Amino acid sequence: MTYLADLQNGRYRNPILFADYSDPDVIRVGDTYYMTASSFNYTPGLPILISHDLVNWKLVGYALDNIKEARYDIPRHSEGVWAPSIRYHDGMFYIYYGMPDEGYYVVRTRNPLGKWEEPVCILEGKGLIDPCPFWDEDGRAFVIHGYAKSRIGFKSILGIFEMSSDGLKAISEDHFIFDGNDPRNAAVTIEGPKVYKRNGYYYIWAPAGGVTRGYQVVLRSRDIHGPYEIKEVMHTGDTPINGPHQGGLVDTVNGDEWFIHFQDRGMYGRICHLQPVSWKNDWPIIGINPDVDDAGEPVKEMNKPNTVICDEPCYLDASDYFEEGSFGLMWQWLGNHKDYFAGGSQKGLKLYALNSSGEDEPVIWKSSNVLTQKLVYPLFTGDIRLDATGLLPGNRAGVCMTGGQYMAAYIERENDKYKIIVIESYGGDGDKKEKLLNVFEFGKLCRDYGISLEDGLKNIRFHLVFDCEDKTITSEHLYYKNVDDKDNTPSLKMYITLNEDMDVSTALDLNVDYTPSDHTWVGAKIGIFALAKGVTNIAETRGFARFKSVEIHEV
Repeated sequence: MTYLADLQNGRYRNPILFADYSDPDVIRVGDTYYMTASSFNYTPGLPILISHDLVNWKLVGYALDNIKEARYDIPRHSEGVWAPSIRYHDGMFYIYYGMPDEGYYVVRTRNPLGKWEEPVCILEGKGLIDPCPFWDEDGRAFVIHGYAKSRIGFKSILGIFEMSSDGLKAISEDHFIFDGNDPRNAAVTIEGPKVYKRNGYYYIWAPAGGVTRGYQVVLRSRDIHGPYEIKEVMHTGDTPINGPHQGGLVDTVNGDEWFIHFQDRGMYGRICHLQPVSWKNDWPIIGINPDVDDAGEPVKEMNKPNTVICDEPCYLDASDYFEEGSFGLMWQWLGNHKDYFAGGSQKGLKLYALNSSGEDEPVIWKSSNVLTQKLVYPLFTGDIRLDATGLLPGNRAGVCMTGGQYMAAYIERENDKYKIIVIESYGGDGDKKEKLLNVFEFGKLCRDYGISLEDGLKNIRFHLVFDCEDKTITSEHLYYKNVDDKDNTPSLKMYITLNEDMDVSTALDLNVDYTPSDHTWVGAKIGIFALAKGVTNIAETRGFARFKSVEIHEV
């Protein structure tokens, strides 16, 4: 079974993407819709997804190869690229994003499916987040944005500054235009503004009230600098859709309007929903069943948008067979990546055993050369096949699952002996450490299978089972699970076999029972890696593991 938001009967269901595309923004150019989202410390960053019907989305590329600042060569978890806005102006696609420790940046291109220009910093400063550009009819251009309390000491305020008409440089001082801390406004934790103009009003669409318990508000004014009126336009209501949080407004060619936003789902990250938009007295209503104040609530199922083109029902890829030795778009490195992290071959993807952390003992959390992918199903099984014969002494290769903490299982070579090691992390992001859980002798496993050490190393298969103990709980239940329901949380079990035909009854149980905890801003991920003790980034001293395939199937 594979999840489809498209019900194939003219209707769709939410979420449209059960995947961690945090802070989504969307535009339409012609008959094509383009979406991007936060990417934080992961590279490549600023994903580009396209659709023709707002329901079926394909990941087609990234706008940012690496983060410009070299300090991201070591993963800076939860830092980096926050809350982008995508816009189209004068034949050019723009994506603006904030880096809360550095300032505001923009990348642009004429071909969103091709290469984007190098990022340009338009305004330096700490605490600057959630930028949204706006070009007015008179040619003037502005950025309306938020502030990060963790960096600047205050929040719930929106600011504005003018920029050059080409969108590449701030040309005025930044100043406040709305204070959500004022009791008269009742919009504490207002952030993530998106700016639009309609019927002579400037509208700022923004979430307020916090990620897990918040709601959507809209501000309006006849002057972009304010003062602004405020109105709540969508809230949770009687639905299990908590938040509902930050997103973007988009129209169809026939003038209908829709809103794509995220819902915080803890370990799964921030998943994407699609809501209809209607208008009353020049105020929007998002969703359905508006209350007496005309604030709507999210839909679970509805008629698909009326668009020019209807895409074939599709969903995000999770499995990868590393054809021609390359890896798919679902993968992102843990930090800035280098060309020498990976190489191709006809037999799979070669991940070189490196120590990008620069420390004597490699720690996964501090190593950029870890490939990760988002969870795209609530429950799943996975088979990860690799050939470890290329490992040198001091090398290790395996799989991990990350969250607030993480666990990993890997093959480690010590001289001519090999071990299967299971570890888990502890400590904070800045001082993450790993502790040993289990150790198994790889040679014994080979003997149990009646094969040689070399044949065993060539045919390693990690088998992952991410499921609930209560087997009546299915993925279908978890697509709509309320964030407050903590019962029947899935956990990860891991096994290892040394044959191509998977038989769990003959597999070695690695005694893993792991449920990823929430991590700041980012959902859990699956990862694959090859690491080395010491500093071994010189080509002649590198070992490698050849990953043959990663297969992920929904339970």
